Amino acid sequence: MATNKPFSKAMLDLDCEACVEKITEGLRKSLASTLHRRGFIVAVSGGIDSSVTLALCAKAVGPERVIALQMPERHSAEETLDLSGLVAETFKVKTYHEDISPVLESVGFYTRYDQAVRTVIPEYGEGWKSKIVLPGISENKAYNLYSIVAQSPDGDMVKKRLKHDAYLAIVSVTNFKQRIRKMFEYYYADRFNYATTGTPNRLEYDQGFFVKLGDGSADIKPIAHLYKTQVYTLARHLGVPADIVKRPPTTDTYSLPQGQDEFYFALPYNTMDLCLYGKNHGYTPEDVAIVAGLTAEQVAYVYKDIDTKRATTTYLHLPPVLLGSVPEIVHA
Repeated sequence: MATNKPFSKAMLDLDCEACVEKITEGLRKSLASTLHRRGFIVAVSGGIDSSVTLALCAKAVGPERVIALQMPERHSAEETLDLSGLVAETFKVKTYHEDISPVLESVGFYTRYDQAVRTVIPEYGEGWKSKIVLPGISENKAYNLYSIVAQSPDGDMVKKRLKHDAYLAIVSVTNFKQRIRKMFEYYYADRFNYATTGTPNRLEYDQGFFVKLGDGSADIKPIAHLYKTQVYTLARHLGVPADIVKRPPTTDTYSLPQGQDEFYFALPYNTMDLCLYGKNHGYTPEDVAIVAGLTAEQVAYVYKDIDTKRATTTYLHLPPVLLGSVPEIVHA
C-alpha cells in the first residue's frame, strides 16, 4: 500500500474527540447487541493501556457499570497497586483486589521459575531477582537470542545467555500469571454479568505480545487498532493521571524492572510505532529512517523482525482447529 505523502511523525496524530466518540459508541453497541452484558471488567496494572481502557469504558457506560480489578503478586513493582488504585479513583469506578501470589504458589510457579533460572545460574535462589532481555538494535546481532539478567541479594548483577530449553521453561511458567489473572477476570465477569476487556494496543496486538488464553483472551479489545503513541495521546485527553502517563512501559512480569523494549520489541514504543506505521503503509526503510532517527539498515532490520513476529505468533491469534464441518450457529 504505497503512498506519495512524505513520511512524518504527524501521521500518528489523533483526533481525540472523534476517536473517543467512535470507541465509546462501539463499546455501548457491543455490550447491548453482541455481548449482552451489563458492564465491563478491566484488569488494571497501573500501565497506560489498561488505564485508557478503563477511562473509555467508564465514559461509555458510566463508572457504576465498570469494575477495576487489581491483581498484584510477589514480583509486581511496588508502585503497581498505588497507580492502579489511582486510576480507579480518578474515573470513580469500583475496585476489587486479588493477590494472585497464593494461587501462583499453589501451582508451583515460584519453585518452577527458580529451577528454570538455576539451569543457567546455579546459585540463583532466595532473595534474588531477575528478568530476561533481548539485545538492542544497536548491538547488531544476527539473531535475537535471549539472556537472563539476575541480581543477587548483595546487589551483584549476573548476565547469562539463555539456552532455548531454559528460555521456554521460563516463559511457559511466567505465562501462569496472565492466565491466572484472566481466570479471576472471568470469575468477576460471571458474577456481575459483565464483559471482560483486553488492553493490547496495535503494536502489541500486531506483534503477538500477549499470552494465548491469558491477557490475549477477552470479550472486547477497545484499543487494539491504536498505535501506542496514540494511546498516550488519548490518555492525556481523557485525564489519565500524570504519574501513569509519564511511567515507562513495563511488562510487570519479572522481579527486576523490565521495559517492553528489553523483553520483546527491538526499539522503544514510539520508534517502533513509526516503523510499524511505515511498513503498514508502504514506506521504504529510507523513508522512515530519517524521521525515526535510525539508519536505513536498522529500519530494514526492524521490518524483517516485524514480519518474523507476525509469522511466529500467528498461532496466538488462531481459533481452535476443527477437523470436521460444523454448521454455522445463528444467534438471535
